[in-house]
Amino acid sequence: MKNSFDVIIVGGGIVGAATMYKIQMAYPHKKILLLEKESGLADHQTGNNSGVIHSGIYYKPGSKKAINCVNGRRELVAFAKEHNISHDVCGKLIVAVDESELPFLNKIEQHGVDNGIEDMRRVTPEEIRQIEPHCTGIDGLFIGCTGIIDFRGTTNKLAELSLMTNALSEVHTSEEALKFEHQENSTVVITNKDKYEAAHLIVCGGLQADRLARKDGIDLKEQVVGFRGDYYELTENAKHKVKNLIYPVPNPDFPFLGVHFTRMVDGSVECGPNAVFTFKREGYGKTDFSFRDTWDALTYMGTWKLFFSNMKFGIDEYRRAFSKKLFLKTLQRLLPSLTMEDIEPGRAGVRALLLREDGDTRDDFRIEYTKRSIHVLNAPSPAATACLAIGGDILQMAEEHFGWKK
Repeated sequence: MKNSFDVIIVGGGIVGAATMYKIQMAYPHKKILLLEKESGLADHQTGNNSGVIHSGIYYKPGSKKAINCVNGRRELVAFAKEHNISHDVCGKLIVAVDESELPFLNKIEQHGVDNGIEDMRRVTPEEIRQIEPHCTGIDGLFIGCTGIIDFRGTTNKLAELSLMTNALSEVHTSEEALKFEHQENSTVVITNKDKYEAAHLIVCGGLQADRLARKDGIDLKEQVVGFRGDYYELTENAKHKVKNLIYPVPNPDFPFLGVHFTRMVDGSVECGPNAVFTFKREGYGKTDFSFRDTWDALTYMGTWKLFFSNMKFGIDEYRRAFSKKLFLKTLQRLLPSLTMEDIEPGRAGVRALLLREDGDTRDDFRIEYTKRSIHVLNAPSPAATACLAIGGDILQMAEEHFGWKK
């Protein structure tokens, strides 16, 4: 077959690009094809997240999220320095504003100790003011190894370096994988433009991970459900109120980190995101709708169990999505001086959560393999920070189960 490759990677987000890079660096002779259905790489979760280099402090010690976030963060920062990717290891504050939050702040701090997080210290209300003069809290944690980065630029650099390593490797954008056909010793990927054959297939499908897995014959009980996150931006006159990163203490009963403040690499300051069920997996507008996505989500029992177990949170998130006043009220818990004139509507992002049938969203990173393929089934935050570590895990899995040898 003329379009023959050693490896085909489906999905051009940062995990797909990092996987291509890791394999190509380890096996320069392998001919790799990266397929991305959008017109550019990193057009969904990667290019629409908050741009934060996470420390690894939130994740259960010993979990893949914790291990890969810590190791991946260090590798990502070194990569950014080496290749001049816009980034800043500026540190962040996690701020408690109520005594009820202190037990979970203590738990997060212990996670930081157990996960080997460097440059972490408890801060007093006075120290909070010294670090972020407009922020008010009763207790806090400062994590100096956290920062901000251009994840879209990182993704493009990973792909660029892969192509420089092997001139026969290719990256195709605007090309969607529609079907997988299994041959005796290979897989044929049928796209909207052509057919390609490879000995091995790696799928990093993000928001479409479950559907792509089923197309490859994987019996997957869980389903991806999308959650949109809306952001506001601080106006030019209000940007001085946030120096770097300010986070609340996350509610342990809700599977998201809460509305926070992020200084981006371009100097803008974002406030958000909230987290609302989206009626379109790749929909970034408040009224975007897909019949298929909505049907799949609302006929899945896990979705309803999630709704019922988080009813109050869900209603509050939806109200805030359509009310600037309510969004501001949440922001004022950390920055009391903010006014309506200080914030303006910004962009939105969508995150993919592989939702279990019991409604649990807090599954660890999940990667599974078959005879000739590897599927990244669940890679929510902090996957962008952990991308190089995840790529390394996929490389190791391929070596072990596909019999690759250098």
